[in-house]
Amino acid sequence: MAAIGLLGGTFDPIHIGHLIMAESARDALALERIEFVPTHIPPHKADELVTPECDRVAMLRAAIDGVREFSVNEIELARPGRSYTVDTLDRLTAERPDDSFWFIVGSDSLRDLVNWREPARIIDLARIAVVPRPGVDVDIEALVTRLPNLRDRLCFVPAPFVDISSSRLREMVRTGHSLRFQTPDAVIRYIDGHGLYRGRP
Repeated sequence: MAAIGLLGGTFDPIHIGHLIMAESARDALALERIEFVPTHIPPHKADELVTPECDRVAMLRAAIDGVREFSVNEIELARPGRSYTVDTLDRLTAERPDDSFWFIVGSDSLRDLVNWREPARIIDLARIAVVPRPGVDVDIEALVTRLPNLRDRLCFVPAPFVDISSSRLREMVRTGHSLRFQTPDAVIRYIDGHGLYRGRP
């Protein structure tokens, strides 16, 4: 059975924080592969403007090019409507019964897990790898009260604190600032070459 890490997100754009999360989880949990899962319509950003899927996927592929253990899984892009983690895990576990899945989240996402669609089902389908985020404290006991199985399905992954967000990078491009060292050079070239983020936050 292959242990696979899943890192979902809008990736608009992908940055080194995402890559550090992925590699930290892969290393700590001895995962065979990390699959980056770009969302189609993120539920919490349904009313926000999101960069077209083709550009987000191209930036993802550019960022991980040459990293054998990293790949892109477009499962959510092929499904219409909002992207819900539980639906993705349902399909993956049905289609790939020989794989076991770790869903990788930041501690801020863990804190909000009870508000996701069918959180109990999520933790039945995949174990949760949590990467710390700067300034985010999580009340595990309160979470376990509402999701009793969570404690046995949870692992905290040691990783450096990296306080970078995609929204911040978009704003930096819009205001003419450098992204150097905050996202791979190949992603910067793609952003510049395609004129992304010039006129939007």
